[in-house]
Order: sequence, then structure tokens, then C-alpha cells
Amino acid sequence: MSFEKETNYQRCRVRIEALCDGNDDQISKMASVVGVLHNEMNNFFWTGFYRVVEGRLVIGPYQGTVGCLRIEIGQGVCGTAVAMGETQVVENVDDFPGHIACDERSQSEIVVPVTNESGELIAVLDVDSVEKGAFDDVDRKYLEEILAHVLGGR
Repeated sequence: MSFEKETNYQRCRVRIEALCDGNDDQISKMASVVGVLHNEMNNFFWTGFYRVVEGRLVIGPYQGTVGCLRIEIGQGVCGTAVAMGETQVVENVDDFPGHIACDERSQSEIVVPVTNESGELIAVLDVDSVEKGAFDDVDRKYLEEILAHVLGGR
């Protein structure tokens, strides 16, 4: 499974980099990242960005069911990732204190903070799965690498 997952991420990275090469618009790059990952990775039920806007997280490009429109910094998995400045891997969302359930079918989640070239936090990538334990260090590694390369920070 890990080898298959790594192979899928490597394929996604090549495709995302080709789509985003020469593009300076962060939102269109976010949309490209979401489009490729959501459609190519197994178990990605909800895939999207929450952008940092005026001190809170506001929904950005995403694919999946309707997401929460705003999330306060420090709340839920996304807000915790921002507050702590590090990727959050949650095997079972029911065990995460203060988890925000935008869709009750979500069982596990990974949230990766995204910084720009200046090191400023601009967003988080949020991925949910309907399976418990869907995300691990392989996901963390590849998502962090893809986002750093495409969006210029972390």
C-alpha cells in the first residue's frame, strides 16, 4: 500500500508541477493542486484549501461535499494546524477535541499549513477521508513537498 501511495503521489507531483509551471496566481495553483489530488489519490473524500483572510480561515478552492465557509484560528483540525504551524494527521476525527464536522462521513483528516516564499502562512490544505487511519507520514511527506514546491513556502 505504501509503495502504491508513493507512486500515486509522485505521479500527482509531476502533473501538478506541469500545470502550475509559469503561473503566478496562488488561487489557480491551489485549484490545480486540489483537482489533481482529489481525482488521483485513493481515499480523498474532501480536498481543499482554507485561505488565511483577515485573521481567520476562509474556504478556497475545493472538491467534495460542501465545506465550512469559515474556521477560526485555533478551532478544529484546520485552525489547530495554523495555531501550531505544523501538519496535523488525525486517524480518527472523533478522537480530536473540537473537531468541526462539515460532513459527518469524514473519519480521518490531514491538514498541511501552506506558506508563501516569504514564510507567511497563506492557507492550509485540508484532506478528509471516509476511512479511519487513511493518512500517515507518507501523506505528510508528499503533501508538504508538493505544496512547498508549487506554492513556494513550507
